[in-house]
Amino acid sequence: MAITRRTTKKATNITLSADVLAEAKALNINISQACDLYLRNLVRGEREKRWQQEHAEFIAAYNQTVEQEGLPLDEWRSF
Repeated sequence: MAITRRTTKKATNITLSADVLAEAKALNINISQACDLYLRNLVRGEREKRWQQEHAEFIAAYNQTVEQEGLPLDEWRSF
């Protein structure tokens, strides 16, 4: 995943397992970048999960309509 826009960074303190931190440093892994990327993906996943929960009724109703009536414009589909 490439991050193409500049974002404001904020210093923070976190607690990590000493053994994992030591190994990551030995492997020249950028700890801040790795944590930022992981947290970014975690936030994205949580937003998706919450969106699905908030719209579950609509999604179920739409799926039922498609099951009963087919897809809109399906009769003109050529593939």
